[in-house]
Amino acid sequence: MNETIAKEHLSEEQIDQDLLKNVNWGGKFKLWMGFLTVSLIICLYYYYQQLQNGLGVTGLHDYVSWGIYISNFVFFVATSLIGMLVSSVLGMMKVDWVRPVSRIAELVAVAFAMVAGLIIITDMGRPDRLLNVFIHGRVQSPIVWDIAVVVTYVAISALLLYIPMLPDIALCRDKLNNVPKWQQKMYQRLSLGWNNTAKQFRLMNRYTRMLLILIIPIALSIHTVTSWLFAMTLRSGWDSPIFGPYFVSGAFVAGCAAVIIAMYFFRSNYKLKDYITSDHFDRMGKLLVLVALVYVYFNINEIIVPGYKANTADAKHVHEMLYGHDSVMFWLVQLGGLVIPFLLILFRPMRKPLPLTIIAVIILAGAWFKRVLIVVPTQLAPYYPIQNVPEAWSGYSPTTPEIAITIASFILVLMIITVLAKLFPVVPIWEVKEEMNHNNNK
Repeated sequence: MNETIAKEHLSEEQIDQDLLKNVNWGGKFKLWMGFLTVSLIICLYYYYQQLQNGLGVTGLHDYVSWGIYISNFVFFVATSLIGMLVSSVLGMMKVDWVRPVSRIAELVAVAFAMVAGLIIITDMGRPDRLLNVFIHGRVQSPIVWDIAVVVTYVAISALLLYIPMLPDIALCRDKLNNVPKWQQKMYQRLSLGWNNTAKQFRLMNRYTRMLLILIIPIALSIHTVTSWLFAMTLRSGWDSPIFGPYFVSGAFVAGCAAVIIAMYFFRSNYKLKDYITSDHFDRMGKLLVLVALVYVYFNINEIIVPGYKANTADAKHVHEMLYGHDSVMFWLVQLGGLVIPFLLILFRPMRKPLPLTIIAVIILAGAWFKRVLIVVPTQLAPYYPIQNVPEAWSGYSPTTPEIAITIASFILVLMIITVLAKLFPVVPIWEVKEEMNHNNNK
């Protein structure tokens, strides 16, 4: 029997019990959140130092004004696109196997998109002037476009997470009597009087479909506009007309890897092997192969085209990547973080839950360092020679505050996903029941 429908033997009561039992504030949750909170406080101390002393505490300087903060922003925006691919594109194509993992994809998308906006603030020397971007921002600036699409994407992603969750929120309202009173009141208000009528399902499906359609151009815009922050300059390494699709394809790779990691965590720790099966990992692995194939194509173009033209600036940039200062990171990212994992996933045994998760961790780490390669080396190859400046300005090394603040962004993502996963079921209960009933009636 196909593992995607292995839950057919379960009763509706058993499904409710299995998927609601983790909506609690147990000891492991408190220990995990305590660890994350202490870690975040330590990281925020370094951000306080940055607020007090300015960006001078970082490794940024006149030549490299965008370091790992902006690399991290690009990475977070990229990873957040997975919600659109899984929920919208595959969902509208009626790909049934994505149902149990669609909410996990949306959790990942919402968490990464929310924190992406905060990362921009960390790169500002005067965050108190953030409102000036909205008050005095120029519509000609890609930075203004980027902020606009990030805010819009967060809002639509949150709605796309919330609206299909209404039946499950109502189920939490009716069945979770052992949760705190504030949580019961929250379910009462968020359920919006849901009582499983046919009319309510029609309205929910209609509005969900509208959001699924709307989020596609918004999601493509968010990373396309981010790519334009680089591509609309004349710097070698950034001056490329393919940066839009290049960024989007890379976003799908990072997002798929993040979802696979989250799937494995919830499957193992929430005891969801009947709902998130080995078949789901196999199919996510195949999806990862597909998007990675497209991304490999763009990576080849990134080197071959400027390398063939070999004008002075392009030739220097390509040489630095292939043989120079950045070559070790470049080859580790390309071979270890993309090509070798891509080849491994072609084999079915490597698409089992544990091997695929290990590969996904490597791909996700490679995706982060790839953003560093996109952002930093180009700034170290200006048209005018680097001279008459401090020796440290001829390179870039992130400082302890930079690294700590960057780690803080990942901690925030983990905290958001953890809290949401303890407030709501991570697998859509009503969709699991609907699929089970549909298969039983065949």
